[in-house]
Parts: sequence; C-alpha cells; structure tokens
Amino acid sequence: MDPILDAIDEALAQHGLSDAAASKLAVGNYALLKNMRAARGEDKRYSFQALSRLAEVLGLECYFGPVRDAGAQVERADPSEFAQIPLHAALVAAGDGVSNGSETVVEYLAFRRDWLRRLGVAAADAKLARVQGDSMQPSLWHGDMILINTKSKEPPVRQRDARDQRRSPIYALIDNGEARVKRVERPNPDQVLLSSDNPDFAPELRQGADAKGITIIGKVLWWGHTNRE
Repeated sequence: MDPILDAIDEALAQHGLSDAAASKLAVGNYALLKNMRAARGEDKRYSFQALSRLAEVLGLECYFGPVRDAGAQVERADPSEFAQIPLHAALVAAGDGVSNGSETVVEYLAFRRDWLRRLGVAAADAKLARVQGDSMQPSLWHGDMILINTKSKEPPVRQRDARDQRRSPIYALIDNGEARVKRVERPNPDQVLLSSDNPDFAPELRQGADAKGITIIGKVLWWGHTNRE
C-alpha cells in the first residue's frame, strides 16, 4: 500500500478527476500520476514540487517541515464545497472584437459553491475568460478575468427615461463572429444597444438584421483585477 497514492485516489474520486486531468492541471502534462503509479520498489521517490502542485489541485495538504504538535487540528476546506470552473483560452474584447479559433480550457479555478449560488449561477453554467482591450475601463481592464453565467442569454427589454440612472448589465457576446464584452440594453425587442464604460467609445445601436448578428454568450457576474503598477 502507498499512503500517498491512497490519499490521491480518494481526492480524485471526490473531485471527479481522472489521473490525466489532475496531472495536466498540476504540472501541464498528462503523465505525472501515470509515472508515479509505474514507479517500482518500496522506497518510491516523488518530486516534492510536483506533489505540492498536485495537492493544490486536489485540495490536499503537502507538508515538509518541523514536527508539528500531534494534538493540533489542521482545518481543511471540504473539497465538495468548491466547484472547478473552467478558464477558456478565448478572449472577449472590450473594443472592436476578437476572433477566437478555439474554446480550449487552459486551467480550472476553484469557487465556493455557496458563493456561486448567491450570485445566481449554477457551477455547470459558469465559465471564465479574459478581457482584451480598454473600452470597458474603468470597470474592466485589459487582462481582467470575468465570470460568465452562460444560462443568462436574454437581456431584458426595457425603456429608459431620464430618471432611470441604473447601469445596464454587462454581457459577453459574439458580434458577427467576434467575441466582445459590453453593457447591453434592449430598448425594443428588435434593437440592441451596446455601450462601453470608456467615454472614448461611442454607443452602438443595432436594429433588425444587424441585431440578429449578435449572440449572447452570457451575463458577466464577477470580475477580478490584478494591479500591475
């Protein structure tokens, strides 16, 4: 029996991951666990760095250091409380649009399931992507990560008056084959108004056939910004 592989197998089952998928997420290739299982002899040697990365993926603790108090309780997060949300290689443009040739998943990020529920999105409907361009500044910046609810594809139809100061919701969308991210309004059923937060970019009103060229990917519920100053 190998206690390390036993712990890994239990975590794989909890997360619903295969050896290949967990290995890819941890170190970028599919063979890590395959090689670990193929190692022979009672005195197997594992790369601590690879084990540490695998532990992060599986919600395990990888520890090497001074002996700890046996009575101390280490509080661990329950893996079932987290959902692994895919981050796609595709970009959504805060600007004129980006042509994406692939929907490749580059990695997964863990989000608390109860937090997703409070946002109103099921884990199965949540997707992550990155923003390209500056038309949505100061809300969204180039390189920001956005969380998209792909179940929410129908911006409501509503008429605005001068007293209505509510900001329109942000959506990721396909505009004539190009991925974009904009605030979206529907003044009428056959009209779509795309607007930017950056005042240098004018609103775009699409009507009739032009409006039908827009496909909503989903509503943007959250974004994360990294300060690069």
